Amino acid sequence: MSKTEPRNDDDEKPLDPAAARIVAKVRMLMLIAGATMMIGIGAIFAVIGYRVFRSEGSAPAPAAVSVNDVNAALPRGARVIAVAMNADRLAVSIEVAGATEVRLFELGTLRPAGRLRLTSEP
Repeated sequence: MSKTEPRNDDDEKPLDPAAARIVAKVRMLMLIAGATMMIGIGAIFAVIGYRVFRSEGSAPAPAAVSVNDVNAALPRGARVIAVAMNADRLAVSIEVAGATEVRLFELGTLRPAGRLRLTSEP
């Protein structure tokens, strides 16, 4: 087994001037890249913090609607095709005798809010 002698920094030869310039440029570029990355990460945290603590413009959570039992009368032979809902309306698409009809209801009270009848032209 051979013993390896500890490395001594005094034994290293100094770099020639061209290599020293390249090493200095690389160090400067790495400092600029590191600083840019830190500024970017800081900006991301600042935006997240701003949005968390300045959320007064966001819409409040909708209140729970308590509706017990509601019966909506459909015409005889009607078939429900689709149901859709947004913040304050409920839309029920039904098919009646070959024609499509959309009935709108207020979401809080489930009272009828409108009706749209779609028929084909002759």
